[in-house]
Amino acid sequence: MSLPKPAPITTAGEKKFPAITKCDVSSLSHRSIAADLDGTLLNATSAFPYFMLVAIEAGSLLRGLILLLNFPLIAIAYIFISEALAIHMLIFISFAGLKIRDIELAARAVLPRFYAADVKAESWEVFEKCKRKVVVTANPRVMVEPFVKEFLGGDKVLGTEIEVNPKTKKATGFLKKPGVLVGKWKKLAIMKEFGEESPDIGIGDRKSDHDFMSICKEGYMVHKSSNPVPLDRLKSRLIFHDGRLVQCPTPLNALITYIWLPFGFILSIIRVYFNLPLPERIVRYTYPMLGINLVIRGTPPPAPSPGSPGNLYVCNHRTALDPIIISIALGRKVSCVTYSVSRLSRFISPIPAVALTRDREADAAMIKSLLQKGDLVVCPEGTTCREPYLLRFSALFAELSDRIVPVAMNLKQNMFNGTTVRGVKFWDPYFFFMNPRPMYELTFLERLPEEMTVKAGGKSAIEVANHVQKVLGAALGFECTNLTRKDKYLLLGGNDGKVESMYSKK
Repeated sequence: MSLPKPAPITTAGEKKFPAITKCDVSSLSHRSIAADLDGTLLNATSAFPYFMLVAIEAGSLLRGLILLLNFPLIAIAYIFISEALAIHMLIFISFAGLKIRDIELAARAVLPRFYAADVKAESWEVFEKCKRKVVVTANPRVMVEPFVKEFLGGDKVLGTEIEVNPKTKKATGFLKKPGVLVGKWKKLAIMKEFGEESPDIGIGDRKSDHDFMSICKEGYMVHKSSNPVPLDRLKSRLIFHDGRLVQCPTPLNALITYIWLPFGFILSIIRVYFNLPLPERIVRYTYPMLGINLVIRGTPPPAPSPGSPGNLYVCNHRTALDPIIISIALGRKVSCVTYSVSRLSRFISPIPAVALTRDREADAAMIKSLLQKGDLVVCPEGTTCREPYLLRFSALFAELSDRIVPVAMNLKQNMFNGTTVRGVKFWDPYFFFMNPRPMYELTFLERLPEEMTVKAGGKSAIEVANHVQKVLGAALGFECTNLTRKDKYLLLGGNDGKVESMYSKK
């Protein structure tokens, strides 16, 4: 269910355009290219899912619902009136009244994940090898530019320019002249960009692309969908991304999501509050009854004997539920320490959750005190990561205990992401439990041998932290990185990840 694609036409006047498979890629290293985006560089011929993402992530679920309800009208306009009118309708509904900063952050933090999974292989083979790469698209430039430049290596994006109120810094929903960049306007934009020297190659997938392709020295048509390009072949690695939706919101997926939403919310409330008062050893068995798949591997260590310090469970960070899941797997309460979690979340947490202060000495003293009382869970990455990567581990935990037990955490979500950077973190667990069949996997690894600890083994805290990161990476099949919480929040949220920074920017 997507906007229908016009029937392929292979002529513009008397000029014929061969298929892109006829292009000789061996001679492209010093050539320029002008390429359309939807249906050309991307398999998807419709931009509707990406406008839906902006509507939801920069706006709200209500705005997304309004866009979905208007989809039939947009499709009718596209088929029977004009492509430009349909795109202007998409822009108005998705953008009107939104802060331009929120649109830019959504374009940088949310859209690249979905764009990157849909890059067309046969077009990428040609586009990648050209020296000067220009993308010309009817989509708003602000929406596609971050992806094109960072992941496709594009030099310039020529797209529709949206109008922004200079006082409120909000999109009006209207467009700057000449309006939607289709047909002859794409041609004029290319002529203005390249001047007297026309692009060597032009590639497109529909009749409205023929105008700009006709002024290129060579033009090629892209007709069929092809296998997407592997993510590791793009110009940048996709490590960080934001947004609540797991699947690309095509009209059909979006419809299913909105139908499920009220049922999922009720189910989430039941899953949270039914289990909240129950002992951890019981919750392990109630989870499957409520459709939650909990997979436990390895041998959980026994509880510490009275008078002895507790075990320090060191895990990678997937969601805020990690310490609770470990507690359930152990069948007993453990404490945890955390950053940037609200007082309300800590109050209703089924296990003791203590906020860190970011004062190294104060936090060290607090962690030592908690270990004297029992087991403790720490997530030294300091923030969650959705992709198969591990962020740099803080070394503080290694200085405070030799009883270190690595725990490898992973999960599966098929509708909603249970983490957010720009959203309200209080709702993270509820979004996770709104998935029809969420799954959590954890593996208890062997306790660190004494020779690999600070006090007994004489290792430095950094050596121990790096070793634990490598052990967890090997167990999960994840790649270890030196990226930090600050890197993630600067990219996705435009702040350094500290609580005061996060709220002062809003």
